[in-house]
Amino acid sequence: MVVKRIEELDDARRLQLLIEGVIDYAIYTISIDGLVVSWNTGARRLKGYEPAEIIGKPYATFFTPEDRARGVPERALQTARREGRFEAEGWRVRKDGTRFWALGVIDAVRDESGELIGFAKITRDMTEREEAQRALREAQEQLAASQKMEAIGQLTGGIAHDFNNLLMIVLGNLETAQRHARSTPPVNPNLERSIANAVRGAQRAAALTSRLLAFSRRQPLNPKPLDVNRFLTGVADFLQRSLGETIQVEMVGSAGLWRIEADPNHLETALVNLAINARDAMPGGGKVTIEAANIFADEHYCMRNPEVAPGQYVVICVSDTGVGMSPEVMSRAFEPFFTTKEIGHGTGLGLSQVYGFVKQSAGNVKIYSEVGHGTTVKIYLPRYASTSDVEEQPVSEVLGQGEQGEVILVVEDDSDLRDYLCEVLRELGYQVLTAIDGVTALPILEETSRRIDLLLTDVVMPGINGRQLAARAQELRPELPVLYMTGYSRNAVVHHGRLDPGVELLQKPVTQSELAARVRDLLDKKTGEA
Repeated sequence: MVVKRIEELDDARRLQLLIEGVIDYAIYTISIDGLVVSWNTGARRLKGYEPAEIIGKPYATFFTPEDRARGVPERALQTARREGRFEAEGWRVRKDGTRFWALGVIDAVRDESGELIGFAKITRDMTEREEAQRALREAQEQLAASQKMEAIGQLTGGIAHDFNNLLMIVLGNLETAQRHARSTPPVNPNLERSIANAVRGAQRAAALTSRLLAFSRRQPLNPKPLDVNRFLTGVADFLQRSLGETIQVEMVGSAGLWRIEADPNHLETALVNLAINARDAMPGGGKVTIEAANIFADEHYCMRNPEVAPGQYVVICVSDTGVGMSPEVMSRAFEPFFTTKEIGHGTGLGLSQVYGFVKQSAGNVKIYSEVGHGTTVKIYLPRYASTSDVEEQPVSEVLGQGEQGEVILVVEDDSDLRDYLCEVLRELGYQVLTAIDGVTALPILEETSRRIDLLLTDVVMPGINGRQLAARAQELRPELPVLYMTGYSRNAVVHHGRLDPGVELLQKPVTQSELAARVRDLLDKKTGEA
């Protein structure tokens, strides 16, 4: 009789067809002493063995060497014998040596009298699920790290803003004291030396706040299209001269390398910071390699790095042959003030400055390191798609005095800083009007019969910020030039990592010479246009 329906089969035949019909699970039986007894189609598909190749062989064949050395297969059978069931996940090995993440269940098989006669084993390939979960964990860790860095950035940016105001007062008054000390006889060398030392200390503090601003992504950038090969060649030549004879610097370019748009000064500073870290990791000498290549960040990469958008990037790699980093050090490397160097040999702001600059430039930065095997830092910067280059305008070096009764309106909410600015501008020959904030400044601007030649305003102020004040001022006085000052941009005049078009900005702390030059330059431009 020909059987056409499954219900016409006896139980044993139906069970055999069921087991053979399952192709997504490896289903097989194991003898009491751990040998494979039967083998279904799913087992052949999943593990790669034909029945004749595996039946009679130890089921431990599928375990990794590490698990076999720890006695995992034996303990699994002991647990199933004792408790009736064993379930676990882990890496297993196919016939061709490749590994897959498996969910395995072993059930004890007993006869009618309860005597153990063997084991039933079911294995499922869970590799895709494990990889997805691992990618999710990595993405969550990346996001948590990013949120932590953002919180630290908000804090350091706020500190830098207040500190820059204080530094501007300190530096300005030191400059005034230095000028008076030199021009008032008798000249006191000890006093001059003391003032000079104080100026150097204040300038070092200003450099520190600049690094804090870089980390907090609050520094105004001036990005330009860059030929990366040419740029890196120039940086490599400079680094070779700077790092010393014990360090070999090699630059590896790439044919057809895309252009990027980045602030060349800040990018050079970032690479110098990385090279200095590399040098310090090679006290006995070694090699620093700087190389660049085109890459495409696909969705898989972006899923693991949530801050990165899919697209085309140029990756700049700085590698060394140094001592490397432990995972614990690597996880904190970008934090400001974190350093493994001895006291006095580093501020812990080099890598944090790199991090802030790259993130502000819409890129990403990653560290790959292993103790004893060196470190590689990869900077990913977006491809520049435009075909036009922006011509760099020469910076005016003109220093000058006020002319023909020129009037400057100074708007600054810090009273000490406001007094200092007014004193400097009056010494330069300008007439000065003052306001403590944008709300106070508006009535002065609305008196259109009153002469005002320049608006000098802080960016971050309570109530009306500097940009809003300037917009209202130029409605009232369309030809009025505006010069902003900031120690912390907070997106008022800087968006997407760059100055808004037409914005003139002084980064606090500002020296007297810088202030004089920029004010004179804007006033001369106004006169020339008129």
